[in-house]
Amino acid sequence: MEKRILGKSGLEVSALGLGCMGLSFGYGPAAEKTAAIELIRTAFQHGVTLFDTAEVYGPYTNEELLGEALSPFRNEVVIATKFGFKNAMTSEGLDSRPENIRAVAEASLKRLRTDRIDLFYQHRVDPSVPMEDVAGTVKDLIAEGKVKHFGLSEAGIQSIRKAHAVQHVAALQSEYSLWWREPEKEILPVLEELGIGFVPFSPLGKGFLTGKINENTNFDKTDFRNTVPRFSEDNRKANQVLVDLIATIANKQHATNAQIALAWLLAQKPWIAPIPGTTKLNRLEENIGAANVKLSAQDLIEIKVAVSKIEVQGHRYAEQSQKMIGK
Repeated sequence: MEKRILGKSGLEVSALGLGCMGLSFGYGPAAEKTAAIELIRTAFQHGVTLFDTAEVYGPYTNEELLGEALSPFRNEVVIATKFGFKNAMTSEGLDSRPENIRAVAEASLKRLRTDRIDLFYQHRVDPSVPMEDVAGTVKDLIAEGKVKHFGLSEAGIQSIRKAHAVQHVAALQSEYSLWWREPEKEILPVLEELGIGFVPFSPLGKGFLTGKINENTNFDKTDFRNTVPRFSEDNRKANQVLVDLIATIANKQHATNAQIALAWLLAQKPWIAPIPGTTKLNRLEENIGAANVKLSAQDLIEIKVAVSKIEVQGHRYAEQSQKMIGK
């Protein structure tokens, strides 16, 4: 698979990474361990080198899963994990105090069976802790060899600039896709200016852009999409127009909806590396195939014009989660 460099960090990753959250957390019951390990290792065999996790995914079980799955080829992959919540529980609120950052790093190293974290993200900006203190703590961890690169997740431009002034930010991870293009307004220009890579999560709109979800879909009771306004029955019905547009383009390209959505992201900037997640081997292979779908300049113009006429309905997070974004 094509490799990309995240901004000016020098951190080389596969053009498409693997978001591992859904294997343990968020989208219904956790995947069976043996199957999950097989999926992670199959991704590596197909050229994926960027694997994304966090202590809160489980909590803890996702990091443990990755540690076991990636141990045979640890030196050939980039492992990204995150800090920033109290007791690894999103429900308990934010905690980016320096002592917690250090504690999370030490615990994550053990669970991941490694001596360094390749990319250590602040999961959400903590307004009660100065960003300079957060970046300074990660800078110290980098000096100690426990962390290689610093990242931010869902941060706004002021936080990005403050952090970057203390320690080079290798990557920002935030949602970005054909149905959430907000980063184009302010975020992408700042990342380009500062030489920061971009790692879009939910590049398939939490599954919606694949065309496999409609207004009649029932989610497992533990699936967080039940709480997402954009996934209400009415909004799913209203947003089907975007899925239909992607399907039209996919048919012309002899590709799938998912492949077009990912190929579109890859075409936006050479320092973008999306991290689609899945629990199914056939979907993994489908997603990886997107790296071979090349959209022409004319294709991209047609998509831009068509998408600009569609207004996506519904907020992308429930109100409480929305408060933690873009600080």
